Amino acid sequence: MQQLKALGILGGTFNPIHYGHIVAAECARDAYNLDRVLFVPAARPPHKDSVEVLDSNHRFQMVKMAVQDNPDFAVSALELERLGFSYTVETIASYQQEFPGAKIFFIIGVDALLLISTWKDVERLATMCSFIVVTRPGYQLSKEKEHFSQIPSAVWEKILLVPIPGLFISSSDIRQRVAKGQTIKYLLPPAVEEYIRKNDLYREEEAVND
Repeated sequence: MQQLKALGILGGTFNPIHYGHIVAAECARDAYNLDRVLFVPAARPPHKDSVEVLDSNHRFQMVKMAVQDNPDFAVSALELERLGFSYTVETIASYQQEFPGAKIFFIIGVDALLLISTWKDVERLATMCSFIVVTRPGYQLSKEKEHFSQIPSAVWEKILLVPIPGLFISSSDIRQRVAKGQTIKYLLPPAVEEYIRKNDLYREEEAVND
């Protein structure tokens, strides 16, 4: 791959990927002049029950379809090829080796930020990358708010905010809509919608977390 100066990483189960993920990646790329954004589907997220997560090959194929028309986006199978749980600190370390000299930005939402104190080696992680936190316009992060008090100070120092348009889309809602036979058009790329239909995915899904 070409020499990169600024690399964005957007991880997640992508179960399935939708326009909220894609808009977040593009807004982060534009705001911080990222040379590339890598979408990294997780194989075994430590915070989620593996029974609730769709087969990794389906999720990888959907992400691949969703980003194929953007030359600044790419999908990585790094975590899918790794044995065991998917830990962000190990993923970032791998990309540091693959892209020496590149500044790495990890793109997350506020919900993930609130759980970051439970992540593996989070203090070390904070020395390896910056955190682009995507929020709705006008949203404020404050250390004074109780629900932000558990965020390590090392992480606070590396936080960059990016407001994105108000897309209230979630993977869990999409799964529930499919299970109920409701439309999911315009919530995700047409190719992903067709893939879900063709492979009869999420028909038996119950309400689970995004």
